[in-house]
Amino acid sequence: MSALPHSAALPGIAAIQALAAGEMAAVNTLIRSRLASDVTLINQISEHIIAAGGKRLRPMLVVLAARALGHGGKDAHQLAAIIEFIHTSTLLHDDVVDESDLRRGRKTANALWGNAPSVLVGDFLYSRSFQLMVELDSMPVMTVLADTTNLIAEGEVLQLLHVHNPDTDEAAYLRVIERKTAVLFAAATRLGAMQAGASAEVQQRLHDFGMNLGLAFQIADDVLDYTADAADLGKNLGDDLAEGKATLPLIHAMAHSSDAVRQRLREIVEAGDASAMPEVLAAIGQTGGIGYSQQRAAHYAALAEQALDGLPDNEWLQALRGLAHYSVARNH
Repeated sequence: MSALPHSAALPGIAAIQALAAGEMAAVNTLIRSRLASDVTLINQISEHIIAAGGKRLRPMLVVLAARALGHGGKDAHQLAAIIEFIHTSTLLHDDVVDESDLRRGRKTANALWGNAPSVLVGDFLYSRSFQLMVELDSMPVMTVLADTTNLIAEGEVLQLLHVHNPDTDEAAYLRVIERKTAVLFAAATRLGAMQAGASAEVQQRLHDFGMNLGLAFQIADDVLDYTADAADLGKNLGDDLAEGKATLPLIHAMAHSSDAVRQRLREIVEAGDASAMPEVLAAIGQTGGIGYSQQRAAHYAALAEQALDGLPDNEWLQALRGLAHYSVARNH
């Protein structure tokens, strides 16, 4: 993927996780304590998806942003837990909508317990996140989170409108991933800045960092659906194609293929024909769809880094810069 400047001096993901380990241990303790319910099925499904792990990237962004601006403490941990609950609830709902049976290398909750319990536990996590918000007693915080969850819901519906739609273009694709992914990244980093008492201008910078990081991360993620090793990815390769989702590599291929190939690709998207993956990969290869998508991801990662320029430098800020590089250099 296109390299961003000065990457050699920045921490990699392992170093970033090590730096944030103490903060994230406190966040994880809070997450587990606030997941508890006297309804056994809620505990079972919540534990299943939380225990699946992942990098906790979104909650980590809250604490990294807060610490980069000189703030640490329980309020940042609570905001990080809120962000993770919102994210987890969207995963539960996404897997039902997408009829997914594998996430992070494990069976999805809907595959194990069914659709109805997954949706309802997703609702529980949403409502639990709002309980945690109210405890912080901050109208600005609640405004950011309420607006963000609303945008995420809009993104879900917007994506649904583009399923099996071969006319989805790059602008429409970007609108979907901004709402589905990037707005929660942006909320995480803005909230970290808010808790640090940063100025409106610095809050906006951290928001811009998160937004562009989220765009870079999702474009890179969509590239991996065509290039990664399935074991590394932790889900079935070609899932996007099977679900009728035209992501950037395929959108680029459709825009730059011959009329005959474009028509065939349209049929594949309309049918969600995962068995046609070799044809799709050939078209993407012939049109440079992977390289183009990687360049677009690197563009947004560079914008994320630029948003931090001029802020006081410290190891936490360097960690944020490192995440911009990680977002486009990862293999899963």
